[in-house]
Amino acid sequence: MSATVHRLEAVRPNPESQPSLDPMVKLVTGDMDQVNAVIRGRMESEIPLIPELAGHLIAGGGKRMRPMLTLASAQLIGYSGTQHHLLAAAVEFIHTATLLHDDVVDGSDLRRGKRTANIIWGNPASVLVGDFLFSRSFELMVEAGSLKALKILSSTSAVIAEGEVNQLSAARRVDLGEERYLDIIGAKTAALFAAACRISAVVADRPESEEAALDAYGRNLGIAFQLVDDAIDYVSDADTMGKDAGDDFREGKMTLPVILAYARGSAEDRAFWKDAVEGRRDSDADLQHAIRLIRSTRAIDDTFARARHYGQRAIDSIGGFANGPAKDAMIEAVEFAVARAY
Repeated sequence: MSATVHRLEAVRPNPESQPSLDPMVKLVTGDMDQVNAVIRGRMESEIPLIPELAGHLIAGGGKRMRPMLTLASAQLIGYSGTQHHLLAAAVEFIHTATLLHDDVVDGSDLRRGKRTANIIWGNPASVLVGDFLFSRSFELMVEAGSLKALKILSSTSAVIAEGEVNQLSAARRVDLGEERYLDIIGAKTAALFAAACRISAVVADRPESEEAALDAYGRNLGIAFQLVDDAIDYVSDADTMGKDAGDDFREGKMTLPVILAYARGSAEDRAFWKDAVEGRRDSDADLQHAIRLIRSTRAIDDTFARARHYGQRAIDSIGGFANGPAKDAMIEAVEFAVARAY
């Protein structure tokens, strides 16, 4: 099968035709209804706090991009079974559990424009409900009946945890390099994107080459998605992002825009970044100065360029699959991930 080449554009000529997730949402609507039914059922517990807290985040306006990728990948390869419904729900539970834990670690106040669960119910409840959702995800993996899918998702859960610990240990270290940063986002974000896509090929018993192609698609999309997230923390606002602008700055995170700005800055600039990353410069005025430095060193532009690079790699990964609505929707999902920057 010959591959179809599709070139990723930074911005479409007509602003009204900017890419969105709508094609993917429409593609998987029927399957997603089944997944949502599984999610609602498995959130139930005799302990009222569990569905109340979990439901606050799950119903909080998230795109459900990861489970949608599982469903879209299944359509791409022509899978007609139902195992992927259970696995897509497991993927969403893993993602939700990590968000609950992340907000505790980061001390976040906002998630998707709403108060975080840890602010409303406290850190202990958030951590424990996150553990509950992890447990539910493993129940769903077992019920799906694929030992290989179970291995992939359980290994991915461990990789995500390692990525979070790696990020925690790298916090407020101005000497963090680009390679370690990519290791962190590859683990904490891209690994679940990759697994979400790959497991559809597993339950469909497709060749290893198709598994690898879907894994590569998800992994590169996940990296592009996180790069844009890290960039827009310095160029967007709370209403757009659904979190406080400058959170990464105040938490001392060495994301790629900061890594590039620090490397390209003067001695005075580097002194500022060292103070900021180590928590001694975190006022609103300091944030505005950081934004000016990031813009003047073209760190934002280059971060977006890297995102487009990984986005193109994602699109190229599925070039060998048959053209059709599923492939079109998956390509546009990549374009959407990158276009959020503009």
